[in-house]
Amino acid sequence: MPSVGRGCTWPQSSSWLETFPKSGRKRLRIAIFGAGGIGGYLGGRLSQAGEEVVLIARGEHLQAIRNHGLKVESVKGDFIATPALATSNPNEVGTVDAVILGVKAWQVIDAAEAMRPMIGSETFVVPMQNGVETPGQLTSVLGEKAVVVGLGGLVSYIVEPGHIIHAGGEPFVSFGESDDSATERTRRLLQAFQNAGVNADIPSNIHAALWGKLAFMAANSGVGAITRVPSGQWRRLAGSWEMAQQVVKEVLAVASAKGVDMPGDAFPSTIARLEGSPQDGTSSMQRDLMDGKPSELEVQSGGVVRLGLEVGVPTPVNTFIYHSLLPQEMKARAESSNRDPG
Repeated sequence: MPSVGRGCTWPQSSSWLETFPKSGRKRLRIAIFGAGGIGGYLGGRLSQAGEEVVLIARGEHLQAIRNHGLKVESVKGDFIATPALATSNPNEVGTVDAVILGVKAWQVIDAAEAMRPMIGSETFVVPMQNGVETPGQLTSVLGEKAVVVGLGGLVSYIVEPGHIIHAGGEPFVSFGESDDSATERTRRLLQAFQNAGVNADIPSNIHAALWGKLAFMAANSGVGAITRVPSGQWRRLAGSWEMAQQVVKEVLAVASAKGVDMPGDAFPSTIARLEGSPQDGTSSMQRDLMDGKPSELEVQSGGVVRLGLEVGVPTPVNTFIYHSLLPQEMKARAESSNRDPG
């Protein structure tokens, strides 16, 4: 594994909470596991605000961060962040207060196993993946105490090693304990995000928030990937717009059958969000499929189909979308595996 970058250090004592001289607030030690579009942006903002941020990255992206810092070009202002440590090896990190998980959905289990050296008795992991199954996957590896439910969003991506572009969307994060209890640890992380200028909240019903995001993503990603055009174009056509609305209804029906108490306005609020999406917008799942890359099809459209079968809720439109796109997904994964047999 690569060694710690030159000039990167972290406190060796167990009392690694340090106090800001001006505010008197103890800063958090936060690991960003997967410093891509969302993870890199959030880590950069937190580092810029004074939190002790560790970036877990790899390859040329990692080396560029070590050499020049993390460059973030953002519609909310450009900046360069210098993390306390940038490494590909969690064993070099030590325990942290919180882990923000920014890897792709299909990498969650491997990431959970790899982050074990950073997980102390009070550490908690905040997932940022699409879909609704990540918290359960993390819990199966790390245990319930180490996991909260989380979600986030913004339009951002790595444009070159060490350089992230935040192209649009108001960055947001939502997270909370699985039982929606109020805890000091989530309040402290909330304050850290707010101090960093990130729109953050602890919803009264975090599972409803998670399923609400899936309703939006499954429609936007699924119909976008089927039509292969920006959302403004497919929203103007009655047939594809009707498909999107049916996708939302199916997701909400599955959520209800799973025992999630969705708000009464879940459907109209999701439709309003779709209507308010940028005319030229495309989802990451859509872009990955169009580029011949592995995508999050399994956790978005596929997740709705799978969870619907578990609770006996029909999901015909999501099923059509999933099985129409699955051959492309399988081809991309086969080609990706051939490129990287390890």
